[in-house]
Amino acid sequence: MTADIAVFGLSLLPGIAWLFFYLQEDCHPEPKWLLFLVFCGGIVSALIAYTAQDTLGPWLASQSIQFTSFTSLTIFAATEEFAKFFLVWLIIHKNREFDEPIDAMIYMVVAALGFATLENLGAIMQKDGSGFVELNAAVETTSLRMVGATLLHTLTSGLVGYYWAKAIREFNTNRYLFLGVGLATVLHACFNYLIITYGELSYALLFILVVGFFILSDFEKLREKTV
Repeated sequence: MTADIAVFGLSLLPGIAWLFFYLQEDCHPEPKWLLFLVFCGGIVSALIAYTAQDTLGPWLASQSIQFTSFTSLTIFAATEEFAKFFLVWLIIHKNREFDEPIDAMIYMVVAALGFATLENLGAIMQKDGSGFVELNAAVETTSLRMVGATLLHTLTSGLVGYYWAKAIREFNTNRYLFLGVGLATVLHACFNYLIITYGELSYALLFILVVGFFILSDFEKLREKTV
């Protein structure tokens, strides 16, 4: 039981660590209850995305589209990026706390961490669903996901948040939203393709580090601006 609790805590660690990092970028901290609600929305968005993927999987197979192909990876990435954005939009788009451009990025990142936390939990479960993997395997998996998939989700969602903020500042020009979700989808698919093609994290990690540099610069551009 103690080991299971430790493993469960490890599944939460990457999300909490990145959450702490990103929240430092907000000069005007958001209400904790709203952040928690958006985090939970991210978990719900993961369930929605996985349900959609379970439906799309057999259809892609019937079209002779391999799961590992870039087309398939792009479609699956699109379901995840859209699900994250849609849940955040439902929760905050009319909330009075949503009052500065950087909020769009902050809330999208928080939702991404909720999404990734559910993924991390699934990654450390036994394949037969009977429980968690052993502690040493969980530590290895969690460490890799912290600098891999969890970081990826925060960056792609942060990108969507940046273009959402631009859409608001340009009087709800929806083309920015489409551009943001589209770019996030392509980046997400490229990361997964690098992992599958080369079978290791190094190339994918280099890719997201470069992307991360630009996303963090976007945070700085929005930091002092108001909606």
